[in-house]
Amino acid sequence: MMRAITLSENSVKNGGGPFGAVIVKNGEIIAEASNCVTIDNDPTAHAEVSAIRKATKKLGTYDLSGCEIYTSCEPCPMCLGAIYWAHLDKIYYANDRKDAARIGFDDDFIYQELEQKPQYRKKPSEVFMQAEASKAFDMWMQKDDKTEY
Repeated sequence: MMRAITLSENSVKNGGGPFGAVIVKNGEIIAEASNCVTIDNDPTAHAEVSAIRKATKKLGTYDLSGCEIYTSCEPCPMCLGAIYWAHLDKIYYANDRKDAARIGFDDDFIYQELEQKPQYRKKPSEVFMQAEASKAFDMWMQKDDKTEY
């Protein structure tokens, strides 16, 4: 965890956001990253997502079972989703979403939005061309040699 915290501090010094993450397997650091949203002009360049990308590349797999993530702050909904998709075994975090909200980050707001039905969220959305899009889902269901994840 100290490494994740150090990464978060260094990120602030280098123009990034105050977040760091480390992925560990069998007690060894596999990957580490800090927040590069403003540095890379990439809203998905959160520390956790960047660390996951590095770990999957290093290990040659999309499945990070057997790994744990240490992050300087409770993961935002995007990062939490990525952690679940990557099958990381456990999450350790220091600051929480209320701490992030206190310094101006939207993590808690987005968590609240996810609890709302789509029609009541601040960001409007609607179902569009569902029948046309269902063809790809049907193709997937019929595919015998798919790699399920």
